[in-house]
Amino acid sequence: MVNPRMEFRSSVSNGSICSSSSGEEAVIGVEEWQGWGTSSAVPAMVMEVVQNLKGLEEDMNAQMSFGGLGGKLKGNFKVQEDKKHRATYKALADSEEKLQFFSARQIACRLLGSRGYLCQKCWLAKEDCMCSKVVPSMLWNGIRFWVYMHPKDFLRQNNTGKVLWQIFGVQAATLCLYGIHEHEEIMWDAFKLAGKCKVWCLYPNKNAPSKTVMDIVSCESTGDLDLDQQMTNGERPLHFILLDGTWNNSAAMFRRLKEQAKLVWGEEGLPCISLAMLGASPMHRLRPQPSWDRTCTAAAAVGLLAELHQVPEFSSFGLEEQAEAVEDGLETLLHALTARRLRMGRSITRKERHINNIC
Repeated sequence: MVNPRMEFRSSVSNGSICSSSSGEEAVIGVEEWQGWGTSSAVPAMVMEVVQNLKGLEEDMNAQMSFGGLGGKLKGNFKVQEDKKHRATYKALADSEEKLQFFSARQIACRLLGSRGYLCQKCWLAKEDCMCSKVVPSMLWNGIRFWVYMHPKDFLRQNNTGKVLWQIFGVQAATLCLYGIHEHEEIMWDAFKLAGKCKVWCLYPNKNAPSKTVMDIVSCESTGDLDLDQQMTNGERPLHFILLDGTWNNSAAMFRRLKEQAKLVWGEEGLPCISLAMLGASPMHRLRPQPSWDRTCTAAAAVGLLAELHQVPEFSSFGLEEQAEAVEDGLETLLHALTARRLRMGRSITRKERHINNIC
């Protein structure tokens, strides 16, 4: 039986994935871009890469085709585009420009390769869409999540970070794509406005003393405004950064955050917290983690909300119920992915990769 994913072709050249504005063709429109889970404008470099792909398609008089994981280009078009993008990358002298180009190309290919195939809301194949089963919830307005996502995790069907904005909305759980200038600028503008004491990264930073949710309260109590008033009004919310990528990629993402934090606040390090207890995510049944002290992005958010709920200063904001809403969303995602695997005749369990490295 032919896998319909492998046969999917972009219809860029016949115009069906393009939108027109005042007679001028626009390859990626704002409405389409924001439909994937962001509230930003279309990043300039992503648009540039898409337009270059479109131009190469016209030069070759051949359609782009995509297949496999991550919306990868296929066939002779891939060969020619690979030569072109490698030459472009090599010509960039600045490491920042290289990163931005890498990220933009990853995202552009995933956008075009997923168009017409994935549901924009849940990032699952349309026949597996789980949107009707996801129950939205309100996140307490004293908290804002930032899902800092590696471009290789963008539009991945088993990604869990997307569950957060599906449930809480894109203003409460905001996607920030690593290496995308516009996204990172929006995030850091919010952090500058909030101040360092309001920004926390959920990451097991072994090179710095571990902090807990109680340190958040200690930091808050030293602020100029009354803590209870801030909690009640949701004024200047707490910002929590959730790194969304493989553990190897997350290390690079964390280094970038630390470098930017030093530029913004003139100090080494980024305030990090570790959770006292990490329960096993339901997603571990499909995608085991490299060690028991690590978990998926949405499960980390569940743990954070649950621990904050145990702190008296945060106990009246319904955080426990909000944690349960995310857990329910994770179960919904697991069921959708499991049903797909069974339908395709694939195993619903993965080989364990846990390493006994806990002291």
